[in-house]
Amino acid sequence: MKKNNLLGSVTTQQFLKKYWQKKPLLIRQAIPDMQPVLSRDALLQMAQSDEIETRLITQFRGNWKLEHGPIAACPKLSQKNWTLLVQGVNLHDDQASALLNQFRFIPDSRLDDLMISYATDGGGVGPHFDSYDVFLLQASGQRRWRISAQKDLTLQTDLPLKILQNFIPDQEFLLEPGDMLYLPPGYAHEGVAVGECMTYSIGYRAPSWQELGESFLSFMADSIELDGMYSDAGKLTEQAPAELGDALIQEVVKQFNKLAFNQLDIELFLGEHFSEPKNSVFFDTPKPRLSEESFAAKSEKRGIKLSRKSRMLYRNKTIFINGLSCKPNSSDRNLLIKLANQRQLEAGALKTGSVDLSESLFSWYCDGWIEIM
Repeated sequence: MKKNNLLGSVTTQQFLKKYWQKKPLLIRQAIPDMQPVLSRDALLQMAQSDEIETRLITQFRGNWKLEHGPIAACPKLSQKNWTLLVQGVNLHDDQASALLNQFRFIPDSRLDDLMISYATDGGGVGPHFDSYDVFLLQASGQRRWRISAQKDLTLQTDLPLKILQNFIPDQEFLLEPGDMLYLPPGYAHEGVAVGECMTYSIGYRAPSWQELGESFLSFMADSIELDGMYSDAGKLTEQAPAELGDALIQEVVKQFNKLAFNQLDIELFLGEHFSEPKNSVFFDTPKPRLSEESFAAKSEKRGIKLSRKSRMLYRNKTIFINGLSCKPNSSDRNLLIKLANQRQLEAGALKTGSVDLSESLFSWYCDGWIEIM
């Protein structure tokens, strides 16, 4: 059985069978000698960017307040009871991206991002629950976690945060740097900083069926083909002018019953949907930009890698990258599958690639989706 270093003595297979989406798991020293990937000052500077989702949460004199970024200035570091949340840090920092990649024992279609929470003594976001799976990795300082399997998830009203009304913890842990706590969706929890601390949240996507259904119908709209137009010749009967008649209803039902989708439609939708970056993600295009010939020569000599912001998946013969799909030949497909799994291709790997692959890679390079190593 395969063992994942992050899970301590638990193998990946054991974790997926016994804990994933079922119950919490505390892992002491998941990352021994843990050091933050970003300093406090670097994180505070990142929070000032209008391209990064950031939230400042304070509880001064018992009053909760939420401020959305960019955050020009945080409270004094000596002030207790405040928390800064910086979302998607992996999209903007190589070390954060490398750390997130250690959690790819869960498929990329589910892996979301790495959020960093910086808090002064007493800082937190109140007792709450998440609708997704999360690993809470202590990066610096200490944080006390209280968790509960309670079914009552009623929220307090008239607050800017989703805070549980009746939180009754049944377990408590003090996490040190390198310790990690896994929580499945819907598990009530509260984390409070003991002194200054930083906690990393590795979250996983968990779309609702409603969200997926709406997105799928929008996706399928472009493929609807219903020929002709409505006709009720010879079908109308005398009726009240405002009545919605049987002829119209029956004809529409007949036509709409022609609308159908199959597994291939769903596979294509899911690949494009789960590889689509968030709306807040913007790619950095290369400056200066290499010519196509120079790119081909340098990429073959040095290798290529996916941008931190790129999402790449595959299914059978189809490759998905950043919301787009393509069906390359088998040789090119094997290279792209390797790129998707390893997020890079070593020097010389592209020698077997076709002209079509070279053109696609150059286009992705121009868009900022891939980079030369």
